[in-house]
Amino acid sequence: MSRGSLIKKLRMMLVAAAVVVLTGCATTGPADPRDPIEGFNRAMFTFNDTLDRALIKPVAKGYRAIMPSPIDTGITNFFSNLADLGSALNNLLQFKLGRSASDVGRVLVNSTIGILGFIDVASNMNLEKYGEDFGQTFGYWGIGQGPYLVLPFFGPSGVRDGIGLYLDSYTDPVLYVNPVEVRNTLIVLRTIDKRADLLGASDVVEEAALDKYEFMRDAYLQKRESDINDGEIAFEEDDEDLAL
Repeated sequence: MSRGSLIKKLRMMLVAAAVVVLTGCATTGPADPRDPIEGFNRAMFTFNDTLDRALIKPVAKGYRAIMPSPIDTGITNFFSNLADLGSALNNLLQFKLGRSASDVGRVLVNSTIGILGFIDVASNMNLEKYGEDFGQTFGYWGIGQGPYLVLPFFGPSGVRDGIGLYLDSYTDPVLYVNPVEVRNTLIVLRTIDKRADLLGASDVVEEAALDKYEFMRDAYLQKRESDINDGEIAFEEDDEDLAL
């Protein structure tokens, strides 16, 4: 898949999501005000979950079974190192200059001493990883999450984070790789590697969640709030009164 095709598909998904929001394609009287299009989101969740069970998860299990642990870790580190470039830019856009410098330092150290990022030397040098994206940058500047939104293939998101995901594609070095066959191989490898790293967590969710959709929605929204507040929990006024 070419970069242009990927961006076009992302744009089409965002437009479709906006149409759904505006036309009110939702269940009547949703239980959670953060999720006004729950009917649509559950349908997308079911689609993604079915795809995962039928294809992505089995491939990830096979990958985990045959891939030696040091190589698996190296591949994860390689893609994580590339992601630090986008994080550096977003920290800069939030005027978090120290964090941006740390991200840049991580890329320089891991790309050289760490052999193209396969070894995470930077973490041993106490260069912290921040993982900022455009959705977090929008949140930092006061743009609200908007309705919760499950994107096909990409999973849990929101209107703000969906737009952020589109912009994130411009800072993804993998999407600039040529020839296209190599680019597509890297995209597939990154997807499988990431899914393999989440096998344990997904099994826990399967066992513990009475409603997997609600569990994933609540976990995502709480995590994004924490990400935007740099790990600090934002309490409502009533919660503060109770704490006192």
